[in-house]
Amino acid sequence: MPPRPRTMHEFSDRAGLSRPTVSKYFNDPRSVRASTRARIEAAMAELDWRPNFYALNQNRRRAKTVGILVPQLGDPFYTEIARRLEMRVMEAGFWPLLLSSHGSPELEARAIDTLRSLKVAGALVAPLGDATDAGRLERLAADVPVVTFDTPLHDGLAFVGTDNAGSMGLLVRFLCDTGAPPCFLGFPDLNATSRERRDTYLAAMAGRGHEPLLLPVAPGGWDFERQGHAAAAAALASGGFPSPAVLCASDRLAFGVLAACHESGLRVGEGLRVAGHDDHPLSEFACPALTTAAQDYAGLSEGAVEALLGMIAGGSGQARARRLPATLIRRRSA
Repeated sequence: MPPRPRTMHEFSDRAGLSRPTVSKYFNDPRSVRASTRARIEAAMAELDWRPNFYALNQNRRRAKTVGILVPQLGDPFYTEIARRLEMRVMEAGFWPLLLSSHGSPELEARAIDTLRSLKVAGALVAPLGDATDAGRLERLAADVPVVTFDTPLHDGLAFVGTDNAGSMGLLVRFLCDTGAPPCFLGFPDLNATSRERRDTYLAAMAGRGHEPLLLPVAPGGWDFERQGHAAAAAALASGGFPSPAVLCASDRLAFGVLAACHESGLRVGEGLRVAGHDDHPLSEFACPALTTAAQDYAGLSEGAVEALLGMIAGGSGQARARRLPATLIRRRSA
């Protein structure tokens, strides 16, 4: 058996087609006739050959790769968002390249540099926040279109995310209207999102004439379930929560609170109420199911990709700061 082709030129010769025709197929399979497409795909199967797509991306005048960078791919919230972004990017005729910073500023910086070196067509980035090397991300944005999502970094970058002021206000209003005013368990001070949700709680409580009740949370990284558990266990050990309603800045924090309550023999949803934010994919299956403010997964992913595609096509970067409303989801926990 002759060796497998090493280059597209060798593959073209073995398939009996011209190099430009084969190149045209890999740039857009729909751009060649159906019979030619079938012939190329049959040759690929017979010769067990695939092109080096990253080399193709470097050589073509218009790149076909879109980078996607998230803080924690192990977090089902980001997994679901990344899944939707990947599907939408592929529908638009691009190849998604998914990277995770795993909550590490160093890995985030390396991922940003990787996207620059690969000369991607554009990038969809959910930054860590305060720990993000803003200058590094700005240099990427100077080279290619960049849309940030989930957490805003600064006004100079296109952004699509949730209206945290509206969603946290919605939760405070619901809990106050249906029971005792809530105490609040926030994130460590990591980014603009953590501050927006805390500040909205403070403003919403003051607007209703209630004293804000902040639960202390230890500084830390992205291990939110453990942080929620530790904060709740500490509150319970010192006499209990300052309110029979606990509003958490995220569902992941709330999961930790639910676990600590269970360990203490407390039945959440019966006297003690707990609510979160995000509609994390597992919140419906918590015990009890978690009341939350649902982020618009579909709208967030669609809005981010559409904004990026507009910038790639030479647009002005529409939706430079687009905020999407959340929806209250009432479940047994509150």
